[in-house]
Amino acid sequence: MGRQIGPRCKKCRRIGESVCGSQKCAIIKRNFPPGLHGANQFRRLSEFGLQLREKQKVKLIYGVQEKQFRNYYDKASSKHGNTGEELMLQLETRLDNAVFRAGFAETRRQARQLVTHGHFMVDGRRCDIPSRSLRIGEKIELREKSKKGKFYEEHAPYFKTYEAPKWLEVDKANMSFAVAALPGKEDIQQNIAINLIVEFYSR
Repeated sequence: MGRQIGPRCKKCRRIGESVCGSQKCAIIKRNFPPGLHGANQFRRLSEFGLQLREKQKVKLIYGVQEKQFRNYYDKASSKHGNTGEELMLQLETRLDNAVFRAGFAETRRQARQLVTHGHFMVDGRRCDIPSRSLRIGEKIELREKSKKGKFYEEHAPYFKTYEAPKWLEVDKANMSFAVAALPGKEDIQQNIAINLIVEFYSR
């Protein structure tokens, strides 16, 4: 399985906005492209360049590689309805993203690591596949052993004050959540021009 390695905030600066999820992203202080002459780069992107940048941005936000992202697009385009909305629905209902959106992790990268290490159960069964697609009615809970771990002791203040989106029902007392509905366009946090991605793959 491929992993995104290297300086994360360097990619944020290349894209032009924070996609790493960190509150200490380097783009806050250095809002210009990386490199020796980054501060002096004012290149105007072509239509293809805008489409490519948007695709790269979404891949970085959700932490997926090109082959997997293309598979998501092909699956979305084969369904009836809006291709862009279907694509975002697949990305939002990934297990690692749901763990992040429910407040069990502060970034998607952190959520992916927690899932990979087997800290969560889906409908009573341990699951360590970050890309697992969730369905309405499925219940995700933190394993009993993990509840007593050092990470969630330190994470408790953030978790208690976090407000999850309406499509997730979070039980903070039992440290679990359920998928109450499918996420809609209004539930997407990041500013994403999904039409540019559809145009990119439709060439």
